[in-house]
Amino acid sequence: MADVSMKELALRVFIVDDEPPARNRLRELLSDCNAQLPLALVGDAGNGQEALDRLIETPADVVLLDIRMPQMDGIELAQHLQKLPYPPVVIFTTAYDAYAIRAFELHAIDYLLKPIRLGRLFDALTRARNAVPVQFEVLRELLPEPRRNLSVHERGKIHLVPLEQVVFLRAELKYITVRTLEREYLIEESLTALEKEFAGRFVRIHRNCLVARNKIEGFERGGGEEGEGWTVRLAGLPEVLAISRRQQYIVKELS
Repeated sequence: MADVSMKELALRVFIVDDEPPARNRLRELLSDCNAQLPLALVGDAGNGQEALDRLIETPADVVLLDIRMPQMDGIELAQHLQKLPYPPVVIFTTAYDAYAIRAFELHAIDYLLKPIRLGRLFDALTRARNAVPVQFEVLRELLPEPRRNLSVHERGKIHLVPLEQVVFLRAELKYITVRTLEREYLIEESLTALEKEFAGRFVRIHRNCLVARNKIEGFERGGGEEGEGWTVRLAGLPEVLAISRRQQYIVKELS
């Protein structure tokens, strides 16, 4: 059997934390772990978008991911990481958060409580060698608030599309078309799950379409299915969208 170097066997680790002292502390601990567990620190990032950009270029086996970060928390970022070609195992790092810890323990998700101890980190990394990435649906259950972004895997990169830019979501075959004023994106998610997650932001106008409530400019009669019923006019878009007979109650509700 050919010799395999320790470097090739090393567990590739990436750190995501918005606080530089926390990233420095983890680097030191990883260096200490390396004496007994072959590790390679492949990078770090201070926010979610930076982490996505770097991880698409430099894959990691394990991401040490802070939960409490501005703009995008760690649980939402973990959802977007599932769009990577080879999603990493995530170990969450957090100050005491009773909700998160109960949820992690219920779903057997590994976490490290700050301040992080060397022995606990070593144990978590050892387990990570045989762990599998957390399922997207489980992460959705863990997130107490809706995501702020949708993630799109396109041309070898992951793009974040802020929810406030989305005008409508339309199911077409196995994809969802995400429409902004500028362009369309395709994602592979469930329209029903998106409706549930973003119930306060979107309203269903058809079995295959959700529109942003704050983008509705008005309703027009005489369109819709078979030339009857209603259509909805959305701010900034030339096209109007048909409202199904079943959903026409929203005309009165939102007018």
